[in-house]
Order: sequence, then structure tokens, then C-alpha cells
Amino acid sequence: MFHARRAFILPPSSSSSYFSTQQTPASALGDILLAASLSNTFSRSSGPAALDPSSLPSPLPDSAVLHLLRRPSVPPAAKLAFFQWAASSLPSFSPSPAVFSALLGSLLRSPRPHLDHLRPILRLALSSPAGAAALDPHTFRSLLDALLRSGRFDSAIATLDDAEELAGPALLTPHTYGSIIRALLQKSQLGLALSIFRKLLTEDSVGADVLSCNELLVALRKADMRDEFRWVFDELSQRNFLFDTWSYNICIHAFGTWGQLDLALRLFKEVKSKGPRVAPDLCTYNSLILTLCLAGKVHDALAAYEEMKGSGHEPDRYTYQTLIQGCCKAYRVDEAIRVFREMEYNNVRAETVVYNTLLDGLLKVRKLTDACQLFEKMVSDGVRATCYSYNILIDGLFKNGRPAAGFALFSELKKKGHFVDAVTYSIVILHLCRENRVVEALELVKEMEERGLAVDLVTITSLLIGLHKSGKWDSAEQLMRYLRDNALLPSVLRWKANMEASMRGPQDRWKDYTLMFPSVGKLSDVMSWINPTGEKDTHHTSSDSESKDEWSSSPYLDRLADKFESFSGNSQMFGVSRGQRVQEKGIKSFDIDMVNTYLSIFLSKGKLSIACKLFEIFNSLGREPVSYTYNSLMSSFVKKGYLKEAWGVLQEMGAKLCPADIATYNVIIQGLGKMGKAEVASSVLDQLLKKGGYLDIVMYNTLINALGKAGRISEANELFKQMVGSGINPDVITFNTLIEVHGKAGRVKEAYKFLRRMLAAGCSPNHVTDTILDFLEKEIERLRYQKASMKHDTEELDVDPLV
Repeated sequence: MFHARRAFILPPSSSSSYFSTQQTPASALGDILLAASLSNTFSRSSGPAALDPSSLPSPLPDSAVLHLLRRPSVPPAAKLAFFQWAASSLPSFSPSPAVFSALLGSLLRSPRPHLDHLRPILRLALSSPAGAAALDPHTFRSLLDALLRSGRFDSAIATLDDAEELAGPALLTPHTYGSIIRALLQKSQLGLALSIFRKLLTEDSVGADVLSCNELLVALRKADMRDEFRWVFDELSQRNFLFDTWSYNICIHAFGTWGQLDLALRLFKEVKSKGPRVAPDLCTYNSLILTLCLAGKVHDALAAYEEMKGSGHEPDRYTYQTLIQGCCKAYRVDEAIRVFREMEYNNVRAETVVYNTLLDGLLKVRKLTDACQLFEKMVSDGVRATCYSYNILIDGLFKNGRPAAGFALFSELKKKGHFVDAVTYSIVILHLCRENRVVEALELVKEMEERGLAVDLVTITSLLIGLHKSGKWDSAEQLMRYLRDNALLPSVLRWKANMEASMRGPQDRWKDYTLMFPSVGKLSDVMSWINPTGEKDTHHTSSDSESKDEWSSSPYLDRLADKFESFSGNSQMFGVSRGQRVQEKGIKSFDIDMVNTYLSIFLSKGKLSIACKLFEIFNSLGREPVSYTYNSLMSSFVKKGYLKEAWGVLQEMGAKLCPADIATYNVIIQGLGKMGKAEVASSVLDQLLKKGGYLDIVMYNTLINALGKAGRISEANELFKQMVGSGINPDVITFNTLIEVHGKAGRVKEAYKFLRRMLAAGCSPNHVTDTILDFLEKEIERLRYQKASMKHDTEELDVDPLV
């Protein structure tokens, strides 16, 4: 055995058989000893300086090199130094593929990989006589993964280019490309992953496995890259890519959440036709139920839910949560409660989000008692109430005519020191501003800053509107005193200054006396906008003449997929979520949020011309209006009687492809009611329901008022019954409207019946009720006088027989 510090003495040159390729016990031992000597030499600090290349056998045996490279005790730096020395100093040194793989593997397994040397070694390996065979695909993938993990994306792409140039398709297998794409996605390098995928598609076939394609689709969906997602999907479909169930679930979920319900339904029908290899699972049904709920088609979602259970899939927590949220958004709270009871029966524990959704739904339909009982059940069941839970309760108390209780709950939570956040303050400030209690609202703002809570744009807009409504036009100075530490306020003040400067200029469209919102046709032609030509009715089932699969596990969804046709570019889908004045989407929505706020201020003051000028200025600057912007303008035009202008706004809204929401339909019904077109209003209601829309309490009140003023009292009564049957409790506006329309129609008994029902429901009368009751008393006196006069005339007829 040689001493560790002694130089290795070679045998005589005549004994060349000692280094022959045929391994004998003696030659194997010699290779081991040679590898030990070389490792000892290159592990010293002096390195190969004292080593004479002529003292080594020529060529250097691969077995000895492999012994050296595979020794765990040799540092990777020493192995790299040996390889570099041998490549430059030994002309006969020709590493085998096993040597390249062993060296790269050792360098990659090092705690601190020598990343700068990986690419040169790779190029040397691919340029060797062995070519692509000099490196196995597994080692190449490991090399790329090491570069990607360290964030050297440019080096990884360059290495990939080297492999394509020198090795071709022999080394770049589909699995290799898939590993690269997945690694890039894990490092949030979506752009690079997509570029590599595009490069793959230049080949005749798709060069990535299904796992990589699925992860790429998931990443594109999460990044909301809709065009890129659709491009990848179309390319894979055209190449007959074999999607698995996960692929279909990703696409159904993505297209459904983006409003492409027709494509989601088509994919659901397609996945059913793939046979046993691919079949719908629970995730498929959950994605489709979510899609239907987002489109407002809660009726179809409930039908899909029943068919899912019939197909043998047990609903999970996500299924119940999706259905409950969809029903509550569509004001179908009774259905939501039924699903909730079924959830409890199946021993699926309801979490906080489910209780919060039900609380919000019950308070929206004016069922305050039921909401309080549900909250007590939530606490007794051990479900943790969050700040959001209490925010829903406080907001619901204010909206259900219990402001004192809402403020008391807010004060109690503050004393306890928890369950109060910036949103809680924002809710209370909003309601204080609506009650013209701006001074108290400003005091709460000061309290927010003392507690270290951020005053957001929603709170600032509530204060701006409240200050303007109270006549305090020095709102900027008021806010400066109370919002000293707020970083958002300077942006608001700069915006206001720029807006006021722009408003001083002339209005462009007044120069040639053209209308800002030119209308085509009449407002009574609204049905052509609501139901464009060629759009199919997707709400009803198919006719008996249609063929259907008797063995299908989801016949209702099959018929829905056959009947559904995507909305054309001119038609509008119904937006389930009501448009908001302030969307809080960061800097992207700041301008349009402020436009909506100041539009609300000017419109509430009746200054339509200033509001229109503001709309024109920011529209000309390329700002994109949203549904709330158009709804605000239409509502003010209708209230002022400018129905043609409102019709022009509605048409421009359709041209800009802004989705109509429940507020849009309310404005349409109001306009048609003022025109005396109650029959058209009823048709609009039918179209709303066919589009997946819902009726909230405002819509019911609007329709009842329109039908009542048109003299269609029986239809108004039927609508009231439908409202109560759907689970919505009427409010004071509902009862006032019914009392008024019945009184003006001479149905005094029915009017008093609704008054008694109003009092029995605990709905407190307001000043409008008093005015209506004064009219009823006068109407009763008139009827009594008329009845007495008729009786007197009859008695005179009986006395005088000659007459």
C-alpha cells in the first residue's frame, strides 16, 4: 500500500499488458491504485503541478478515471481539476460517455455545484466522437434542473440550444422538455415555459407529456392569460393531444370562470365520450357547477348537482359551498338553506365561509331574525366567527333598518379589542354618511388612524360623497385635517385638481351640437337589445323530437350542452355580481373608481351636464367605463325623464361589451314603466330569467310599481306572491307601493290589508307611508260621499213614482 504523500511510481513501460483493456485482477488493482494516486495528487493544494503527464499510461484507462470520479471521498473540485488537466495535458485522453455522466453527476450532487463549468463540459461531451450518446437524458435533465433551481435561466436556455445544435432529437426527449417546462413553472418563469412550449410545437408532434401541459394550463389560468390559454388549448386539440381527466377539469374550470359556458359544456360532453380511460369525476362536476353558478344559472347548477349524485359521486365540502354561494347570490336563499341542511345530514362540517355566505344571503332578503338565529347556531356549533362575519352582521343591521343595533354591536366589538378591522370602520362610516352624520364619520376616521388601520379608497369616497351632500364643499381641507398620515389622499387631491382644470374647458361634442349618447330606434325596442337575433333560449329543455342517450348519467346536462349557444359579440351576458362604485383593484382602477365617485356626487345634485362632461373627458383619455358608470348615467336620465338619452347610454354600454347586471335591468324597467310599457317590462323580466338573472328586492319593487301604475293590479299581486314565495321579505318600499297602487285603483280594502300586513311584519312606516295614508283617507271620504249621494238619488227615485 502506498503512503498518502508518496508519488505514484509506474511500472516499467515494457509491461504494457498491465494497462490493457481486458481487466484482470492485477489490472483492476492497478486502476484502483492509479485512481487513488491521482485523487491524492489533485486533492493537494499544489494540484497537478508536480505531475508529469509522460508518467501516466497512454491512453488513460477509463476504469481508472471512473474509479476517481466515483470516489465519494474526493471533493468535486478535485475531480473537475483532474478532468480539466487531463483534457488539456493528455492528447490521448478521450473520455467515454460513462466518464462524462460520472463527472456531471458528481458536480450536480455537490452542495455548491460548479454551475459555470457545466455548459463547457456538456459541449465537450456532445462534440466528442460519441456525440449524443456521450450523455444520457437523465443526466442532461439533472443539469438543466440545477441551472433552473439556481435561477440561471439564460444558461439553461443556452444549454438547451447547445443540445439541439449538437445532439438533435436523440437527447431532447419529450420527457426532457416536460421537465424543463415544469421546472420553469415552479420558478414562476411562465413566459420562458410558454416560449419553450411554442418551440416544441414547431415539430410534427407535441413534445411534452400530459403532466407538463396540464401544469402549463394551470399556470396560464392562474395568471389570467386568457388568449395564451386558448392558444395552447387550440394547438393541443388540433394535434389530437390525449387529454386526461385533469386536463378536461382545468379547461372546464378556466373557460367557465371566464364566461365561455358553451365551451365548458361542450368539453363536459366530450369527456363523457372518451370511455373508461377518461371519465368525469367529482372535480369535473364541481367545476361545471361553479361555472353554472357564476353564469347565474343556479337552476341548471342544482340540476347538475342532482345528476352528479345520481351518477355515484358523493358531494364534498366544495360542492356544497359552491351551491350555497350561487343560490345566495341569486337571492334563492331557501334553496341555499335546503342544501345546507343536506350538508349537515351527510355529516359534512360547514366552515366559516359557508355560514358567512348564508348570513349575507339571509340579510339581503330581509330575514333578520333567521340571520340572528343562524349566527347563534354558528357560535354554538363551535365554528369560529371572523371579522368578516361581524362585518356582514353590522352591514345587515344597518341595511335592515336597525342602525342603532348595528352601531351598538360595532361599539361592543371595539371595547373587546378584536373582530374590528378597516372594513368594519368603512361600513359604519358609509352608513353614517348616508344618514348625513358626517362629523361622526370624520371622528371615526381619526380613530382609525390612531388604531393604525389603513383608510382605503372606499372609505375616502364615502366621505367625499357625504361631505358634498351635506354642502361642505371644502371637502379637501376637511379630509386633510383628518387623514394626515394617509398615502392615498394626495393622489385623490391631485386627481380632483386635474379634473376641475379639465372641466373648465369647453365640451367638445357641444361644438357641433351632436348628442353625447345618440340612440338608434326607440326605447320600446329594448327587446332587440335584451334578446338579439339568433340567440337561443338555453333555459328550457329540448323538445321531444330531439334524440337523447337513455343510458346517459347526466341527460339534463347533455341537453343543455346541445341547446346552449354562446352569446354573439352584440349580445350581453348577465353579470351575477352587481357593479361597484369602487372596485379596489389597485392603480389600474383608480381613475375609473374616482370617475364613478364624482359621477355619483354630480348626479345626486342633479347636475347631469357636469356629469356628462366628466364622462366625456375621461372617455376621450382612453379610460374604460364599467357597468356602474353606465348604470349611474342611465338611472339619472330615467329619473329626469330623458328616456332617449338613457336608451343611448344603454346602446353604448352594449357596444362596449359591459355586462348588464341587476341594476341595468332595474333602470330598463323604470324607463319602460314611465313610458307605460308594462307589457314590455314583463317581457324584459322573462329575458332576465332566461339569461340566468335573478330578482332582488329592488327589482320586485320596481316591477310592482310599473305594473300597478299601468293598472295591471292582479299581475302586481301575483308578483308580490312570487316575491314572498322566493324567500324575500318585503320592505317598507314594497308595502308603500302596494298600498299606493291599490288605493289609486279604488281598492281601499286591499290597500288597508297590505297596511295591516306591513305592521304585522314589524316593518315600520315612514313619511311616505303617512302621505299615502292621507291620500287613502281622502279617497275613503270621496267614496263615502259618492255612496251617500248614490243612496240619496235612489231614495228620491223611490219617492217619486212618476220618474
